[in-house]
Amino acid sequence: MKKTLSLVLVGLLLAGSLFAGGAAEATKAAPAKPAGPVEITFWHAMGGVNGEALASMVDEFNKQYDGKIKVKYEFQGSYDDEFAKIQASGGNYPCDIIQVYDIGTRYMIDSGWILPVQEYVAKDKYDISQIEPNIAAYYTVDNTLYSMPFNSSTPLLYYNKTAFEEAGITKVPTCFEDIYEIAEKLKIVNPDGSVKRYGYGMGNYGWFFEQWIGKMGLHYVNNNNGRGKDYATAVEFDKNGGGLQIVKVWDKILKEGISPYLNMGNDDAKAAFISGSVCMIPESTAALKSLLLNVGDKFEIGVAYFPSINRNDKGGVSVGGGSLWMMDTGKQERKDATWEFLKFMVSPEMQAFWNAKTGYFPVTVAAAQTATFKENIAKYPQFQVAIDQLHSSAPQYSGALLSVFSEARQIVQNYIARLANKEVDAQGALNGMAKDINKSIETYNLVNY
Repeated sequence: MKKTLSLVLVGLLLAGSLFAGGAAEATKAAPAKPAGPVEITFWHAMGGVNGEALASMVDEFNKQYDGKIKVKYEFQGSYDDEFAKIQASGGNYPCDIIQVYDIGTRYMIDSGWILPVQEYVAKDKYDISQIEPNIAAYYTVDNTLYSMPFNSSTPLLYYNKTAFEEAGITKVPTCFEDIYEIAEKLKIVNPDGSVKRYGYGMGNYGWFFEQWIGKMGLHYVNNNNGRGKDYATAVEFDKNGGGLQIVKVWDKILKEGISPYLNMGNDDAKAAFISGSVCMIPESTAALKSLLLNVGDKFEIGVAYFPSINRNDKGGVSVGGGSLWMMDTGKQERKDATWEFLKFMVSPEMQAFWNAKTGYFPVTVAAAQTATFKENIAKYPQFQVAIDQLHSSAPQYSGALLSVFSEARQIVQNYIARLANKEVDAQGALNGMAKDINKSIETYNLVNY
């Protein structure tokens, strides 16, 4: 990237200016190590219950490493807020570790600001097979693990099991053909024609679009989904047929009243599900615990695999959520301390705790053998479905990498909103998505490659 090159040139100039005094300095004694623990700063984007769980984990690390390492954790708002802040920093390293959402991966790799985790994996002879392979695959490019997986999730289908039983429905939907049929049986219409209860509903969330492309076994962008030798230069979903099939499903469920339009994001969809006004929603595994707590004993929640567009789709799901990145601060003690912190955060017991408190996957294989994990699965067996779905997928469906993914996701959502408002038809929405995303990719690539 050009910005990386700029940083390198600055470094060379600084090195040249210091060279003349190098011989004199060499005779001086090495500076003493600073007294007290090595302090490192951790930027994160976890609020609410997730933020409380994260704070507990960091506090436990600080307790165990008292006098050696101290981690200061700083909440930066949403993923988008945090990502915008690190972009605005221009490589000035405001933190040692940053939690970045999955779609920020390509940008972080390109930035030149990070130290690939793989360097410490090799140096420390860390057994990478400890990490779930389908999760590690997303953050691995050219056999290099760039960041440490941490809060990983996939989408699931949540359904009102009590409503299913009352309607005599025993089949769990696996594709939209099933959803259309079951949603009709669950729908309740008032005498005045208004809908009292919908069988299905979903928020306008671009993540689902990406997942359906993967479930078809297709690519979102070119150059091996942005994972090839070269970076992505254009979307592929407009050429491989996947995008149009997805938009047509959106069009059908809205036009035929199978689902209400539940706005961008998934907050309204979750609220509708909790209230019982919608019987099925797609949502992240990370929402499981909060849904269980909010629904309480109003009805029983069932959990199924994320539905495919077509019954015979042969692809798989990719992980969402985020990972932890090491910033290349140039301070060896801080980088070493950061590595110790990353290992701690993905240790089996910590990942079992994280899973139980939040619903995110335990990214470490051995977490499944801990008492914490086993007790949680016994209490909430729905968690097992998420893990089974992860294991039934494959690394080849790890998902796309794209430097402008956050913009791309917003563009998809904007055109689905226009579709809902009848401003465009299915083909028009698809064409608009492809055109606008390709323009964003082209602009980014011209500036940065």
